Amino acid sequence: MTFKKQFTKKIAQLSAATFSMLALSGIATGEELDVEKDELTFGFIKLTDMAPLAVAYEKGYFEDEGLFVTLEAQANWKVLLDGVIDGKLDGAHMLAGQPLGATIGYGTEAHIITAFSMDLNGNGITVSNDIWKQMKENIPHENGKPVHPISASALKPVVEKYKSEGKPFNMGMVFPVSTHNYELRYWLAAGGIQPGFYGPGAAGNVGQIGGDTLLSVTPPPQMPATMEAGTIYGYCVGEPWNQQAVFKGIGVPVVTDYEIWKNNPEKVFGVSSEWAEENPNTHLAVIKALIRAAKWLDENDNANRPEAVKILSQPNYVGADYEVIANSMTGTFEYEKGDKREVPDFNVFYRYYATYPYYSDAIWYLTQMRRWGQIADDKPDSWYHEVAKSVYKPEVYMEAAKLLIEEGHVKKEDFPFDTDGYRAPQTHFIDDIVYDGKQPNAYLAKFPIGLKQGEKVDATGVVK
Repeated sequence: MTFKKQFTKKIAQLSAATFSMLALSGIATGEELDVEKDELTFGFIKLTDMAPLAVAYEKGYFEDEGLFVTLEAQANWKVLLDGVIDGKLDGAHMLAGQPLGATIGYGTEAHIITAFSMDLNGNGITVSNDIWKQMKENIPHENGKPVHPISASALKPVVEKYKSEGKPFNMGMVFPVSTHNYELRYWLAAGGIQPGFYGPGAAGNVGQIGGDTLLSVTPPPQMPATMEAGTIYGYCVGEPWNQQAVFKGIGVPVVTDYEIWKNNPEKVFGVSSEWAEENPNTHLAVIKALIRAAKWLDENDNANRPEAVKILSQPNYVGADYEVIANSMTGTFEYEKGDKREVPDFNVFYRYYATYPYYSDAIWYLTQMRRWGQIADDKPDSWYHEVAKSVYKPEVYMEAAKLLIEEGHVKKEDFPFDTDGYRAPQTHFIDDIVYDGKQPNAYLAKFPIGLKQGEKVDATGVVK
């Protein structure tokens, strides 16, 4: 046993003697769960939305649950996922599509689950200065500034010009099953640009069949440098790597994911199903600590965000300059240099039931996998619901929430006790298409660009 653990357990023993006094005084106390494993290692990628993990560590919420956690930055999303699968990591900050993709066998096959949604929003799409200059003439302006949200229709003439000259229009995203991939594709398609399909062959492996653009994978911290080198002309990534392009003067963020899909789910905390079965109390304790961290991040109208930015700017977490992280994390977002606008919900960690793992969120990701050919064949609606329920675990989340309510750390009204796990039909998309998670196939039928029912992809394009 480490000295740190011996010391903490001694304090716990001393505290037990005062339990009744605290109870009589009205101070809420909670009984520590009997965790199966108390020394844990969690992985993350250097993005601001890993904040709940950093805050749970720095504010002592993990230790309150009897957990001694090590947080380790990972080189990329594949290394991170492999670490969870092979047991090097007990859990990780994950792309929402990763547990779903792994569970259905897209890429590395493994049953990964999540009982905690880490945040809403937080991404942007940035283009190089040269592309922005060409786009800008297609964008309406008001009082000298571009009118937002900016549609990809403003980019379409630029892409068509590159195609006519025989030049590929390259853009970056962070992983094939990332929110960023689907948001970038959603934005492009809503503006009349075909982002390409997944299917057989080399082009199909990277989702470039029939595409007007060529989308490729770049790790988040490398996005600005890759664009500056001219390898890609734009990218979709989480913060702080859009604002970094502004600070470096190499690019302009043109749209945020808040504008593409208002209050969209972003990252999740993922563990293997086997790990969760072996460590149910440990899993509960972790979710409790993360819920408290999310609450701290949003409480009092984001009053704690400056402190959170200071934490995240440390090299062991995100490691970007304080000013770069603060540019979006504290309720603003800078587009063109000097065009800073109020976006209080750019990063949401707790309000709007942000941390609840909705089945409908999972199903949206699955619909996009089918839309772009990562799911090769039609699936009945029942399949989407079954997969969502095998991966997303709101029952674990709500058990953790109930314990926190009993302990006085959170309020009952902070949680959706009356939900069936599905959000009401959502209307706030850039193309005004309504999403109802209970009807995935009807939703897919609404898109003018994307696979339709009965369609498959081969190496030459879409076939019936």
